[in-house]
Amino acid sequence: MEPSSKLARPYAVAAFRQAQDEGNAAAWSDMLTALTTAVSDSTMKGLLANPKVSDEQLAALIIELAGDSMSEAGQNFVRTLAQYGRLGILPDVKRQFEEERARVEGLSQIVVTSAFELSEEQRALIGDAMAKRLGTRVELDVIVDAALIGGCIIRAGDVVIDGSIRGRLSKLAQAIT
Repeated sequence: MEPSSKLARPYAVAAFRQAQDEGNAAAWSDMLTALTTAVSDSTMKGLLANPKVSDEQLAALIIELAGDSMSEAGQNFVRTLAQYGRLGILPDVKRQFEEERARVEGLSQIVVTSAFELSEEQRALIGDAMAKRLGTRVELDVIVDAALIGGCIIRAGDVVIDGSIRGRLSKLAQAIT
């Protein structure tokens, strides 16, 4: 686990517990998505790295950008992250929050990278097979990448199933050398 992931863990857990207490995990998920988008902006990254901009100013700016959509607890969360210079780890906080949410809700996020667009039938077959294999409900996110030549790569957390032509050619090349 990389350092920012380790730093993000307690914040992600705290955010998830707060979301559970409020009974509003979806709103927290949306808020963390907006915050992640804000801190990923190149201008905001410059402000985060600027020693002349105080933590309070950064928090106020981000809270202002979020507008009325951010709860009081969400605003306090942003202020806490800013106070400890942790606004830059928000993408990791968001990722870990979503992992925890999926675990608790019994949902696995599956990323399917395919050489071609998948039909609804193909999506359903992959979804059913992965739900059976993982023992959870699944949500598919499909990415088209023509560089795979054919087939697909399925990622579910640490599980990776490479059924792509590119992957097979790579294995064949390794076996030959």
